[in-house]
Amino acid sequence: MNARTTRHPHTTRGSLRGFVFSLTVVPVLAAGLLLAPAAYAKYAIAQYGEPKYPQGFTHFDYVNPDAPRGGTLTLANPDRRTSFDKFNPFTLRGTSPPGVLGLMFETLGIGSADEPATVYGLLADDIAVAPDGTSVTFHINPAARFNNGDPVTAQDVKYSFDTLMGPQSAPGFKVMLSDVKGATVLDKRRVRFDFRRVSPDLPLLVATVPVFSPKWGAGADGKRKAFDALTFETPIASGPYLIESYDGGRRITFRRDPKYWGRELPVRRGTYNFDRIVYKLYSDDIVRLEGFKAGEFDATTEFRARSWVRSYVGKRFRDGELIKREFAHHNAAGMQGFILNVRRDMFRDVRVRRALGLALDYQWLNRQLFYNQYQRIYSYFTNSDLAARGMPSEAELKLLEPLRKKLDPAVFGPMVVQPTTNPPASLRENLREARQLLAQAGWTYRDGALRNAKGEPFVFEFLDDGGAMGPVASAYARNLAKLGITLNFRTSDFALYQKRIETFDFDMISLRYPDSQIPGTELIDRFGSQSANVDGSDNVIGLKDPAVDALVASLVRAHTYEDLVASARALDRVLMHGYYIVPNWFSSTHRMAYRQYLRFPEKLPQYYTAEGWLVSMWWDSRVGQGKAVTSAASEVPEASGAPVPPAPAASAASR
Repeated sequence: MNARTTRHPHTTRGSLRGFVFSLTVVPVLAAGLLLAPAAYAKYAIAQYGEPKYPQGFTHFDYVNPDAPRGGTLTLANPDRRTSFDKFNPFTLRGTSPPGVLGLMFETLGIGSADEPATVYGLLADDIAVAPDGTSVTFHINPAARFNNGDPVTAQDVKYSFDTLMGPQSAPGFKVMLSDVKGATVLDKRRVRFDFRRVSPDLPLLVATVPVFSPKWGAGADGKRKAFDALTFETPIASGPYLIESYDGGRRITFRRDPKYWGRELPVRRGTYNFDRIVYKLYSDDIVRLEGFKAGEFDATTEFRARSWVRSYVGKRFRDGELIKREFAHHNAAGMQGFILNVRRDMFRDVRVRRALGLALDYQWLNRQLFYNQYQRIYSYFTNSDLAARGMPSEAELKLLEPLRKKLDPAVFGPMVVQPTTNPPASLRENLREARQLLAQAGWTYRDGALRNAKGEPFVFEFLDDGGAMGPVASAYARNLAKLGITLNFRTSDFALYQKRIETFDFDMISLRYPDSQIPGTELIDRFGSQSANVDGSDNVIGLKDPAVDALVASLVRAHTYEDLVASARALDRVLMHGYYIVPNWFSSTHRMAYRQYLRFPEKLPQYYTAEGWLVSMWWDSRVGQGKAVTSAASEVPEASGAPVPPAPAASAASR
């Protein structure tokens, strides 16, 4: 059972980093790019040392370059969205369909799934970082084409950047790219990004800017529709797939572009092997699971331990028609937990927040609900070298000492250790400590409830978008009730949930921050004071802490891996001692179930998302075997959908 990974599936939820790797590998880019000439080559930018793959490489090691192409892959909604009302994934209003972002839009560079911080050219065939680090210049591959046949030019890159930085796009772009002065067109093929300051991750960050045509949304007269008013206008982009049809916001079919320009690029060889990719959006998890077992779609990823153990059974599994398997990964687990909105008065005292953490009995949950399949989250950088442990190192103290007056003295002591109920510890002792902390913060039990000095009872709401956290919330609420605290668990549909989160209208939510092997500029939006009051920002906690701002800045500026580790660990200590989140749990495997005819490369990636790996690197083994290939999409009658015509060629008026 996992918290929701993202609350903006249609925008840049964690960062631009998540986009460039959203369908192929885990979202990671560089936070410490070395600017010396040896640190990069023109075909790629590496964070430390040389790129793994030399110039002239033919394909990534973890793909099958000879995978057969054909067939249809049918999937269910990969997250909580149950419908969509637009195609544009870059605006805040509305919901875009799954798949449209990664299947249709491309970037200047793309990451590798077996090294944590390298970007190889995609739309760009040459990357040149200025010797002083103040700019980076990309040369656009002359072969690059949009799906309407137009060549991709430097002007298109600048248009895309300017649009995403404008007021009509989701605010995450502007925050993430705030240190970029702008994009300058040098000639038809070359575009330069200039930086306000030298920051090691900026050259890699701008390589992840999605590129699309200015003709997207333009009418026959050449007049362009406002970007935030684009709904079902067909995106004009350069990716490997086109939208073939859609049906009532509940189903969408992508067709591989037969004229896709990049099919033979080394970074694309062996990928996107299905002729069609179909997403069916189910109303809830139970219906979705039953649909999979009935053969309505081809593969799924399961995030709930109980369902994995108890529901993925039956004749089709016994007969081998359906296969369930866990795939190991090396993704950093990051942070997942119950986020407290410190904009609420009741959560502003750190003693209150710490007390709420003591009331969660993780060991009981893991035994009773999770079949002992999880480990406890212990850091904002769980399962990586960046997680702080024990006492601060000398390098960490060098960063923390100048901030001492702004920090809780506890930060300079041992790292926070999550409470346990394993003997000799107990929930009773944890609740006793919580009661003491609450009393120190002015909350005492009287008249049947925990109350503050004004006599107001301690009541708050846990907002969930689908009800999956219900069993956990019920157990948590029982423990809180022993302290006199009332937790009301409320579920809502995805659209309302999303709106409330975007405007920070919640007390507590369950959320998982996107995995990142090498964190960087996205943390400015996630924890920075400047984003705390920006609707739709990643700062759902409401953090406004100058010490956190300083440490995030230090992390973003890190020029060596050692500097990155020291900054991340120092930041981790400060955040963990703030008790802004009640940490949850994590798993080091992807639980996937799929139809027996699907195949995947023998070598697993190291850093990858389950859905991204499935969509981009798997194939149908029946293709080319002389067998009739049917899919889950063809086995279930489709309601009359709206066909989507190919993106129109440029008219005389729009040239």
